[in-house]
Amino acid sequence: MSRAFVKEDAQGPDEDPPERPLSDQPNYCTPRGIRLYQDEEARLLNELEPFSGAQDDPKLKRRKRELERDLRWVRARLESVIPVDPANQPKDQIRFGARAVLKGPSGERAVRIVGEDEAEEGGEYLSYAAPFAQALLGLKAGQSADWSGETWTVDSIAYSA
Repeated sequence: MSRAFVKEDAQGPDEDPPERPLSDQPNYCTPRGIRLYQDEEARLLNELEPFSGAQDDPKLKRRKRELERDLRWVRARLESVIPVDPANQPKDQIRFGARAVLKGPSGERAVRIVGEDEAEEGGEYLSYAAPFAQALLGLKAGQSADWSGETWTVDSIAYSA
């Protein structure tokens, strides 16, 4: 049977969990995104501390391996960071790091264009690689983008660290 059909919980204590996939997109990050990676690395290191000795408990062994896998992923993402300072972006256009307030038929919506790992599902933080973000990039206040049958007009653009 393919590993794709085996639940991670079903693995034995001596098996390594599958690696977390790394994106093939450039890892552009705002200063906030870099801090999020650093905070996650510190949290994982802190959570790994009690596992430093040999573990006889299979569940503890598995948990340690999962934490080590996650730490490898965070460190790989940190190594691939391409920092983008929002202060260096054009203030009159939506670019990476911008917070834009949009007006559309369903009301007002604020979005921030950020790195992939900073994005929030359904939230204000939108990955630069998302199609909606791609439709907004380069727009200035007063300009509009059509998205999913709705027209969104840029009301304001701001940048902060």
